[in-house]
Amino acid sequence: MKQHLFVFCIFLIVSSCNMPGKAPDNISDATNPLFEESTLPYHTIPFDKIKESDFEPAFEKGMADEMKAVDSIAQNPAAPTFENTLVALEKSGQLLDRVNKAFNALTSANTNDHLQKIQEAMAPQLAAHSDSIYMNTRLYQRVDTIYKKLGQLQLDSESRRLVEYYHQKFVMNGAALPDSGKAQLKKLNAEEATLSTKFSNQLLAAAKAGALVVKSPEELAGLSDAEIQAAGEAAKKANHEGYYLLALINTTQQPALQSLRNRDTRKDLFEASWTRAERGDSNDTRKNILRIAAIRQEKARILGFADYASWKLQDQMAKTPQAVNAFLGKLVPAALAKAAAEATDIKAMKLREKDTSGLAPYDWDFYAEKVRKEKYDLDESAIKPYFVLDSVLKNGVFYAATRLYGITFKERTDLPVYQEDVKVYEVFEQDGTPMALFYCDYFKRDNKNGGAWMDNFVTQSKLFHTKPVIVNVCNFAKPVKGQPALLSFDDVTTMFHEFGHALHGLFASQTYPSLSGTSVARDFVEMPSQFNEHWALDSTVLKHYARNHKTGEIIPQVLVDKIRNAATFNQGYAMTELLAAAKLDMQWHLLSSRDSAVTDVDAFEQQALQKNGILISYIPPRYRSSYFLHIWANGYSAGYYAYSWAEMLDHDAYAWFTENGGLKRENGQRFRDMILSRGNSEDLAALYKAFRGREPDITPLLQNRGLIPGKK
Repeated sequence: MKQHLFVFCIFLIVSSCNMPGKAPDNISDATNPLFEESTLPYHTIPFDKIKESDFEPAFEKGMADEMKAVDSIAQNPAAPTFENTLVALEKSGQLLDRVNKAFNALTSANTNDHLQKIQEAMAPQLAAHSDSIYMNTRLYQRVDTIYKKLGQLQLDSESRRLVEYYHQKFVMNGAALPDSGKAQLKKLNAEEATLSTKFSNQLLAAAKAGALVVKSPEELAGLSDAEIQAAGEAAKKANHEGYYLLALINTTQQPALQSLRNRDTRKDLFEASWTRAERGDSNDTRKNILRIAAIRQEKARILGFADYASWKLQDQMAKTPQAVNAFLGKLVPAALAKAAAEATDIKAMKLREKDTSGLAPYDWDFYAEKVRKEKYDLDESAIKPYFVLDSVLKNGVFYAATRLYGITFKERTDLPVYQEDVKVYEVFEQDGTPMALFYCDYFKRDNKNGGAWMDNFVTQSKLFHTKPVIVNVCNFAKPVKGQPALLSFDDVTTMFHEFGHALHGLFASQTYPSLSGTSVARDFVEMPSQFNEHWALDSTVLKHYARNHKTGEIIPQVLVDKIRNAATFNQGYAMTELLAAAKLDMQWHLLSSRDSAVTDVDAFEQQALQKNGILISYIPPRYRSSYFLHIWANGYSAGYYAYSWAEMLDHDAYAWFTENGGLKRENGQRFRDMILSRGNSEDLAALYKAFRGREPDITPLLQNRGLIPGKK
């Protein structure tokens, strides 16, 4: 039994060939493809057969079926055992899990108004359904009985972990509360689910509405001809014929700010991003945020915790807010010091360019690129021609995986997809055994959440004899028809990152779906993905995928050296914006029921950053409160620090690889066996220590970021 929550790791167009018009309400069970397990290879989702009208009846039947199974478990007159209680719970909810996966695939990456309405209607119902399971007193008593006898049970390590997992999950969700507390919590959970879904949909609309429209190509000076042409095409599609449109990505800073020479255009683009969800219209998220924060304060009080962060962190590697803040405290001084040195260089460059204005956030990327060119002679436009999306995927991402893990890939065009840009690959073990399907959806669309993520269409489980079906979703700029999709090196890194998540899911080898693959703590789940980024710059891998799209020339060593030398450039800024977001997240979730209610989002944000010594006018947080999708809708509440925590693990793990010969098949197999294939089958700290031979060390992170000496 998986927890049924809409997450993701973030809507007006749906392909008519995949999403036919709404069917009659009296559709029969026999015609709803979600009611039965898919007969497609790997039981993958039959996107060509699913209609929008299928979802609500499938959700209703899925909840009813699961509740019937749960009631049967709770009411079982036999004494509670691992098999009749916990294994039975794992076997329940298969229909609901199936419909959730299909629905989430569309609402996150290819949604429309109707799907969003279903999403908002279902959110409180799914929250109430989850509560009815995890607050079921008789069911909890059975789980608690098994947990208390755990030392006497003859269980394998994964089964023991499942007992601990379920017991903690029930307790954290209020199973041990009195009836009055449960009633309060249920009401708050339903409201929070509704508001979180609304926030996600508001934000998507705000990003679309907030796109910057300019009148002339002169205002876009600095962008390439292809980028200006793409902006013209985007404006045309948005009914701004004759204009140029720069769409917003999910972060505060926008890619075009690095290139735009016109300072007024840069300012307008930054302001469009900064205020996207604060315009006093229906997409303004601030009222919603205040209520979600207040709900979380009250939930923490009911559950007996001083604040929401203390409750939320129980099942993470960090365990407590104090541990998180102590960890972040090791990073902030070094990041600020390096950022200050970078600011000095940027201000000097501004003066040499005869720009006497004060350093603003929309100046940083523009002048940082000039400093980078001056210091390292590295021009982003000079390296982009070597990073063609298709080659990066097949000759880089896949190639590295083959070298390390022995797996191979073959494209399949016979399986249905939810949008024409989506591609599917079958994955094979070294001996040719079929092992998984991998979907990739790389181009930005107005009806797709911002950011990049991995998800499961089918979760691996020995209990159900299912193999993994994984998807990677990104938001790269789609080229004009006939042109190659050229990536920045940041985009390349994103592809390797998301495929690291995919590997974590592809190599899953668990019996129980609740513990399978990426079903781990937030501060561990980013470790495999961030670890995989290292192979993007491995000399063997880089020269295999980085070829000039016009000449076929392998990227010259001089450019490779420039990329390497510039690897730690601007990392003070990058780490500071990340830490600012992490600190902002923690401050929202350290509010206790004793604190006065927050009434002004912007004022709270300023005070939170100032309190943590990280309020810097020209380094805004990577995400502002009003568009911080991670913490208000995507499950990273009190958890954005996880990226940095996992980065500590990933650099430390990569240090092991460098100590042991790097890109070698035997090294990859060891990492697969000890980390990637283990899911949540045992304590994650112990899992990592067994691989590394000791506790993780923060030093490689600081060195790789260039925050302390040790790596150029």
